[in-house]
Amino acid sequence: QVRVEESGGGSVQAGGSLRLSCAASGPRFARTQMGWFRQAAPTKEREFVAGLSWTGAITHYGETVKGRFTVSRDNAKNTVDLQMNDMKPEDTAIYYCNSIGDPLEAGIATGAWGQGTQVTVSE
Repeated sequence: QVRVEESGGGSVQAGGSLRLSCAASGPRFARTQMGWFRQAAPTKEREFVAGLSWTGAITHYGETVKGRFTVSRDNAKNTVDLQMNDMKPEDTAIYYCNSIGDPLEAGIATGAWGQGTQVTVSE
């Protein structure tokens, strides 16, 4: 099982950018689909944001972030990053990294959740 630790969150104004990073561990990381999810409030469900195949060649994004966010991975460093551009107040949430099952497009998390990292976007 892949274990994760997220970092890089913070506060930014609308239109700004942030880059999140996920440090992953586990012998199967390099053969595991990975991605990002977010939860805007404790009463809301976690939302799929972006995911990529184990090679990184195939990516999939949630409709609300397409064209603004880019997911990438470095299997040599066991990291998965999320570059967020042109951010909006509705992007405010706790962001989580997790492994993703098949098919990638279903955006279903399969591992244990980490602590997440808070992202706040102000007007």
